[in-house]
Amino acid sequence: MHGWLALVGLVLIPQKAFWDLDLYRYWMWLGIHDGQWPVLSGDWVYPAGAVVPMLVAALGGTGGGSAYAAVWSLLVTVLDAVAVVVLLRVRRPGRPDGDGTTAGAWWWLAFLLLLGPIAMGRLDAVVAPVVVVALSFALDHPRITSALLTAAAWVKVAPGVLLIAVFCAVRRPWRSVVVPAAVVSVVVVGTVTALGGLPHAASFLTEQDARGLQIEAPGATPWLLAALWTPTITRELNEPLVTWELHGPGTQGAADVLGVLFFLAIGAAALLLWWRREQLGARLWSGGIVRTELLVRGAMLLTLAMIVFNKVGSPQYMGWLAPPVAVALALRLPGWRTTAWLVLGIAGATQVVFPWFYDEVILGGPGVTLVLAARNVALVVLLVHTVVALVRRTPDDQPDVLRRQDRITSASPAA
Repeated sequence: MHGWLALVGLVLIPQKAFWDLDLYRYWMWLGIHDGQWPVLSGDWVYPAGAVVPMLVAALGGTGGGSAYAAVWSLLVTVLDAVAVVVLLRVRRPGRPDGDGTTAGAWWWLAFLLLLGPIAMGRLDAVVAPVVVVALSFALDHPRITSALLTAAAWVKVAPGVLLIAVFCAVRRPWRSVVVPAAVVSVVVVGTVTALGGLPHAASFLTEQDARGLQIEAPGATPWLLAALWTPTITRELNEPLVTWELHGPGTQGAADVLGVLFFLAIGAAALLLWWRREQLGARLWSGGIVRTELLVRGAMLLTLAMIVFNKVGSPQYMGWLAPPVAVALALRLPGWRTTAWLVLGIAGATQVVFPWFYDEVILGGPGVTLVLAARNVALVVLLVHTVVALVRRTPDDQPDVLRRQDRITSASPAA
């Protein structure tokens, strides 16, 4: 499967699928040959830790050709393979010696295949398997999970938000989550400071303010559809950030509103998770699946909040959806079938839009524009479904259902 993704990105359509890797290669070339390192020499759109995987890929060279992209593809393949191994070995709490399944691993591979070369050719491809590993071990080893998610957040910000779900699902959150996260952050910031980059260490936060309403963002959908028949809404390239944005009546206002709603949505999700923790009370520590469900479903909720209420809608963001689903399936959590199928559909629609027919979106092709709009609607539907699933009664709240599941497991040949 990864061979196919690499073939598409390296041979078939490299300029469409892997052009971000050329930018990574250029940044590393500037650092190695001119001493102009990202963050150390100026503001950068990514956190400082993003230099690490980019520099690893530079082992293939920073000159012309596909060597850099080939090493990057190998790096992503190795990381995804580690995620597959973890998904095959992880066990539901309370069943450490049994109840294993290959469903999570197979689903993970299917998702990557449906998402297409974007699942390999962007920085998010390095982060996603790390999140899979972190969520798999979260309840047994919360300190390791906190450290992994924080390290991943210093590569791409999104994994850091998942610390909220871990915080709500462990018994001693300050000791098990906050302290390890703080230690990792101190190490990263201390390293950047020692290398002379402290003035730019937080520049990735302010660089995002320059963005407008990106054409693929869920919040841009009304204007995206309206642009099919009105010339007052145009699609324009933001050259410094190399992203396509919508401009016209109301677009800047929508971008500003989403900039505020983004943080409000994450805050609301955090409050909902804490409310659920308090509502469950002692049942959260009873050894059932309630705590696991709070963690994984909470991670899904936070991920969707970051995507749905974001004025930026880059296709690689869809990769953030996969780790919670893969882990939930690997742990045999009930009630995840709808989510799993919706996320696969979202991945397939995203690949249709990018990279294969992105030119049609830019030019206003109605067919692929409707595919993009449908995908965005599916994201909103998934957000609502996740909220409902999170607040409804879980199997541990329903003793008859849980006893029936245990009888089925006990009667199986594996048991």
